[in-house]
Amino acid sequence: MAKAKTAISPTRAEDYPEWYQQVIKAADMAENSPVRGCMVIKPWGYTLWENIQHVLDQMFKDTGHVNAYFPLFIPKSYLEKEAAHVEGFAKECAVVTHSRLVDDGNGGLKPDSPLEEPLIVRPTSETIIGEMYAKWVQSYRDLPILINQWANVVRWEMRTRLFLRTAEFLWQEGHTVHATAEEAMEETRKMLAVYADFAENYMAMPVICGEKTPGERFPGADHTFSIEAMMQDRKALQAGTSHFLGQNFSKASGIKFQSEAGNEEFAWTTSWGVSTRLIGGLIMTHADDDGLVLPPRLAPSHVVILPVMHKPETAAAVLEYCESLKKELQAQCFAGRRVEVEIDKRDMRGGEKRWSWVKKGVPLIVEAGPRDIENNAVFVARRDTGEKVGLPRAEFVATVAERLQGIQDDMLARAQAHRAENTQTIDTLEDFKAYFTPQNAERPEIHGGFAIAHWGGDAEDEDRLAKEMKVTIRNIPLEGQFGYDGEPGTCIYTGKPSTQRVIFAKSY
Repeated sequence: MAKAKTAISPTRAEDYPEWYQQVIKAADMAENSPVRGCMVIKPWGYTLWENIQHVLDQMFKDTGHVNAYFPLFIPKSYLEKEAAHVEGFAKECAVVTHSRLVDDGNGGLKPDSPLEEPLIVRPTSETIIGEMYAKWVQSYRDLPILINQWANVVRWEMRTRLFLRTAEFLWQEGHTVHATAEEAMEETRKMLAVYADFAENYMAMPVICGEKTPGERFPGADHTFSIEAMMQDRKALQAGTSHFLGQNFSKASGIKFQSEAGNEEFAWTTSWGVSTRLIGGLIMTHADDDGLVLPPRLAPSHVVILPVMHKPETAAAVLEYCESLKKELQAQCFAGRRVEVEIDKRDMRGGEKRWSWVKKGVPLIVEAGPRDIENNAVFVARRDTGEKVGLPRAEFVATVAERLQGIQDDMLARAQAHRAENTQTIDTLEDFKAYFTPQNAERPEIHGGFAIAHWGGDAEDEDRLAKEMKVTIRNIPLEGQFGYDGEPGTCIYTGKPSTQRVIFAKSY
């Protein structure tokens, strides 16, 4: 039987990591930069990030937050104030030691003016924001502070992959200050819920909300919570985190306030963030062997119109028809946005033109030619299913928002079904090892997905399990999440008593 031709080579089944890179290339989203480990985000990929920003930014503001901006450079001494924090990020820090370049006498340049104190290019901003908050907070009346910033950060990763892990990446980081532990924990959980809402209702990517184990906490946090998603290769992706920092950073930075009772107290802080890693998650959740598949709520364009102009004498009429159709579609609204429409007027073969948009993942691809003008109709293809149908023009315009929402809903349902099909509750170590052991030596990526199993080990046990099987605890699901019921049992790995089941998976 002849192999089906696909736009992306290799396919997911043949080489998933390389397939991922080729989807990004085919969709013209990003490429590697001349600086090792960094990327150039091209217009199609950056518009997708802008749409993510727009939605999340409004969600943050709807929950009482405002935006600000803090410096890219952090004095080294600031990081040294919080021991666990500096230890957690020390290996990833980029350090600035000089302030200018001069001629080296050999046609090149050399650093000339050493700084009094080295500056760290921010890997995250808790320490420098804490210094500012210490100045701003004097009284309980100054609280809470609810601030978010959109920024770039640098973590000097050795192994990089576009969107998923790069030395520099774009993100948002929320930093809040509260008078009580209860308020700070409520904030931490609230923002986790915001991330889950966004992932499921905009990205069409189902997630599990839960708490990280002590060994996986953010450096310096008392509690870390995450949303975890299953990719098509059944690996987990940590898609967002929210941290209850307790009073650790307040004590390190001196964020103190006079309480209503007149006592001096240290404040309680949180931080939370998502990054351009979300785009990697979107690709690996929905893309197929023909390229990117975009959820309509985030797609840079909802509809692309391809004029069919085989004869020069009909070209003007076809273009006029397409332009008027575009105006009618853009008068419609979908998910709080106007319906975004492109007309592809490039002088190239129709099949080549259509496949370029298939690879970009546009939800609806419309063809219109002389015959469609005669019938006042359009020919419409869904990107996610490949379904093609001829429709009266008026019907298509009137139902375009409904069709886009149908695609959005179907994409989420397919991702939910995939997760359900690749999740097992496991109670014996023998079954656990079998689940995560590749069944084919030539295809080591074929293994289990999510395992729900009891855990009663410590951080050292987690490290041993990770080294032995490349399996980690993704999180401890919150009550009511994913069938979690908190019943006691026996740890799958150590045999010790366990009070809860956790989510195990191989991960990115």
